[in-house]
Amino acid sequence: MDAILNVHYGHGSLISRFWRTFVKQSYTRLYTLIAIIFISVAGYGQSPATPARTTDRTKTAGVKPTSKTVTVPMIQSDIREALGIIENNYIGGKKLDYNEVFKSTIDSALHTLDPHSNYFDAKEYEQFNTDQNSRYYGIGATIGDLSDANGKVIATYIKATFEGAPAHKAGLKYGDKIIEVNGTSMVGKPFNEVRGFLRGPENTTAKIVVERLATGKQETVQIIRGAVPQPSISEWYMIRPGVGYMAMNGGFNKTTYGEFVQAMTDLKAAGMQQLVIDLRDNGGGLVSQAYRIANAFLRDGQVVFTQKGRIDGVSERYPAQNRNPDQSPIVILVNRQSASASEILAGALQDHDRALIVGENTFGKGLVTYPFQLEQGSMLLLTIAKYETPSGRQVQRDYSNGELYNYLTNGGSFRSEETETRPKGAEKRTDTGRAVYSGGGIDPDVVVKPQTIPIERARFQQRIANPVFAFAMDVVLGKVKGLDTYRVTSPITFNYDINASDFPITEQVYAAFKQYAADKYKFTAAQIDRERQFVERTLRTELVTAAFGSQTSRQVINEYDDQLLKAIGLLPQAQQLARQAERARAANSKTPSN
Repeated sequence: MDAILNVHYGHGSLISRFWRTFVKQSYTRLYTLIAIIFISVAGYGQSPATPARTTDRTKTAGVKPTSKTVTVPMIQSDIREALGIIENNYIGGKKLDYNEVFKSTIDSALHTLDPHSNYFDAKEYEQFNTDQNSRYYGIGATIGDLSDANGKVIATYIKATFEGAPAHKAGLKYGDKIIEVNGTSMVGKPFNEVRGFLRGPENTTAKIVVERLATGKQETVQIIRGAVPQPSISEWYMIRPGVGYMAMNGGFNKTTYGEFVQAMTDLKAAGMQQLVIDLRDNGGGLVSQAYRIANAFLRDGQVVFTQKGRIDGVSERYPAQNRNPDQSPIVILVNRQSASASEILAGALQDHDRALIVGENTFGKGLVTYPFQLEQGSMLLLTIAKYETPSGRQVQRDYSNGELYNYLTNGGSFRSEETETRPKGAEKRTDTGRAVYSGGGIDPDVVVKPQTIPIERARFQQRIANPVFAFAMDVVLGKVKGLDTYRVTSPITFNYDINASDFPITEQVYAAFKQYAADKYKFTAAQIDRERQFVERTLRTELVTAAFGSQTSRQVINEYDDQLLKAIGLLPQAQQLARQAERARAANSKTPSN
């Protein structure tokens, strides 16, 4: 089953030949689909013989109320007539994007059902399938832009490549400036625009002109775009002696469980005894993958989740099937964007007291959506069930007011600290008797808020990031006097775990940067000193990226992450909780039944 949260795909603005043919020859299927959706909404809670309600607007207009039951042919006829009127009379009728018209119509109808049922046109469905396979098509490089002292974008540069990706095979390196892509100048374009030129269909050519950081000379590199992995687990390593860290923030896709097995194997081999699983910003995905990961930590018969729906075979309990589960103490990190399959995993391990949940209250998406493929390559993602955690909690937040924008923003990253509340639904109990609640996501056992800064300070940090990047390129090139040992001449060393001796930001390095920022960007020493931690973190991240790649560079950022550091400190509490749960289950198994 698929459980997808907030999957946003780009809407095509041009009518392709496919869609022109479709619009001219085959309205019927979409008419029928829209009609069925409208009937489902209008007739919800009514029997087929119940007359449709007459709205106040109809009464006011003097139209005689009708007692006819709404049918598919009736709505087909109305839609066909309305579309004909639009085609013949609308001022921009000849320029209508029918793909967009159909999509918005169906989406609007679906969103009267619930916030997570969606329609995907052919292009979006193709992207959906690509994402489910944990990949995208492009050259496989991390890029970033650089602005001058006045804030004007100079150019976009290569920051890192991925192992085995086309860009890596082509020899692109940190600091290479992107001059052209397929004859179009990239100079002065921000990285998000350049990225659009670099990505494209598989086996197409990206002819890239780059200015090499090492030589300053321009070269033309032809790269055949290919499949670039987007792993579910972006990083795993020993963050402390005996403590493994797993960043599971790339969604639950077809490769997730396989990545999990590999990560656990590597961490165990490195001496892992305790584990932190980071589910922050993981919006969910395939429920089956969340089940398999939960199954790795739960004993035979322990319920992972229960699914309840109206279709035959959908309502079912899913117990673990594992006679030898992993016993490592676990802390799971969650935040406001942890949703759906992430909540299934966190809820299962919380209800069985198998893991300590740390961070913020999760999003609260407890709906199971299933993809129904349609003709013409499109897809309907429809809610077919709700799920409950092992204790019987319903995770789904209330969406009865039908305000989609409010539902998404207030429930997501834009919830205000003042208005955020914990779930207020029915009380349930974990294996050890701890109270947990329905109706609003997974409430953490230990609340740890992320560090926040005022918007003005964030904007200043964005400005100061430019001299950091520019200085880092000089350091990597060996142009900064006294910092020859920081020069990076070798290709990226992938799958590397950094240590304290890798590119430390010493007083000498920091002083050299302050001088550079003053000379080139006119920052004062006082301005730099006020943001010293940001400078040190960002500069070391850049240098580690040049040597070891963008995935490894996350290890630098993690050392400044208060939520993660708190999670590591709570591992003894997680171990104690798991032991209490084992004792509680043992005691319950000895209690004679009536």
